[in-house]
Amino acid sequence: MYRHGFGLNAEVEHVIENDYRSPVIDYLRQNDFRATVEGLEILLAREFGFCYGVDKAVDYAYQTRRMFPDRRIFLTAEIIHNPGVNQRLREMGIEFLSGRYRSSVTYEDLTPQDIVILPAFGAAVEEIERLRARGCTIVDTTCGSVIHVWKRVEKYARDGFTAVIHGKYRHEETIATSSRVAQFPNGRYVIVRDKDEAQLLCDFITGTCSAEVVRERLGHAASPNFDPARDLVRVGIANQTTMLSSESLEIAEMLRRAMAARYGEAALNEHFRSFDTICSATQDRQDAMHALGELKPQLILVVGGFNSSNTSHLVEIAAEYCPAYHIESVADILSAETLRHKHWAKPEAEVAHGWPPPLPTRIGFTGGASTPDRAIGDVIL
Repeated sequence: MYRHGFGLNAEVEHVIENDYRSPVIDYLRQNDFRATVEGLEILLAREFGFCYGVDKAVDYAYQTRRMFPDRRIFLTAEIIHNPGVNQRLREMGIEFLSGRYRSSVTYEDLTPQDIVILPAFGAAVEEIERLRARGCTIVDTTCGSVIHVWKRVEKYARDGFTAVIHGKYRHEETIATSSRVAQFPNGRYVIVRDKDEAQLLCDFITGTCSAEVVRERLGHAASPNFDPARDLVRVGIANQTTMLSSESLEIAEMLRRAMAARYGEAALNEHFRSFDTICSATQDRQDAMHALGELKPQLILVVGGFNSSNTSHLVEIAAEYCPAYHIESVADILSAETLRHKHWAKPEAEVAHGWPPPLPTRIGFTGGASTPDRAIGDVIL
């Protein structure tokens, strides 16, 4: 398994720059992240776009294509949640084994001559074992922040603590994280999407909710044969790295208080563990969104894949300050009056009418951690 690329950074750097760099974004960076054009004041968040984990994943994918120009190359899933980047990889001849870009090739069709790239989110343990059984060459682009979470939940499992994972149970990263727990004979986990689901666990711990209710509401997002009476005696907190960081911290505190109420502060260390697994890049972009909101724009446009978790949380924060829209690309600006966008709490995109404020106005812009500079720059133009 290749985890550090192929030493071809210099050879692919100019190609990546040509694909994703934006002169508009370069200009704004050089001019205090703002500009005024014909009554429109443009404000750009100070932290946005590709994070270090995404940079690494894209770089490794390009290196892999350069290293193996004549071999079949596959991704287990989207390398990151950005349609433009995934489409570019398809144009480079890299095929997908799952998801909306899935090709006709299945895992059973893979041979020892094939190259398979694991995405930035990582992959489940059983999925990696399937690839090894096929004899494929594996290129691992898993983000270091994700691996940090894996190490934490593995330690919880070894020490007999159930991992309570704040995340989206169908998200690739959370699937991969929970699979790390399942490696251990007595490994247990339960995934909570939000504070409401975390409150169910707290209510059971403090004796105000039955095990049946917990299993009914969260059984689909828990380890097999999850038993609240057995598995919520000792818990350790972890999170999907792209979740809303403030909510992850609140959930950890909710569970700490519940355990303290049930077992007492003196015994808390025997029943509760929590370590900071919040991704610094996610935190930086969320902090920058708050800072952008405090500049009082009349509107904020957040650019990123509609299936991007971190992008959806950015627009959720933006909406605290002013009207905010999540769009995938400049193609979603349908006209001067209509805009295709996705609300963070709704499953499908919708169309807004009369969305732009009249000039003169101030509009803020940012992009998720998987959004190239070019996609943001194209929207500003």
